[in-house]
Amino acid sequence: MARTAVPYSNAVINGSLADPAGTAVTAGVGNGGQITGSFPEETFLRVVGSGTAGNVTVKAGTQPLAIASGQGDLTVAVGASATVWVGPIESGRFVQSDGSLIVEATQAATITAFKVPRH
Repeated sequence: MARTAVPYSNAVINGSLADPAGTAVTAGVGNGGQITGSFPEETFLRVVGSGTAGNVTVKAGTQPLAIASGQGDLTVAVGASATVWVGPIESGRFVQSDGSLIVEATQAATITAFKVPRH
């Protein structure tokens, strides 16, 4: 399998956003989701787990973009059929050499990437 493209759902200043369905991702190393053209500090991830508990991992980035990548991955527990929110995400630790963010899961999950605009 390969990583699944996870598009942004853009939050609206002084407005609203219909609840997006999210993107289903496959479990396992090298799978999960990839957010291209990412805005890490403006990004929140909503992760909805499958019927089994597991973890979701935001993968550490690569140098020179991710100067703090040596701090490693961020792993968050996701209960069976639970929803967790992750973020905002630090670009200095998690952005990949192509500007993307990579998220892997140990169970099938649905991931939504929310971009919160800055003013």
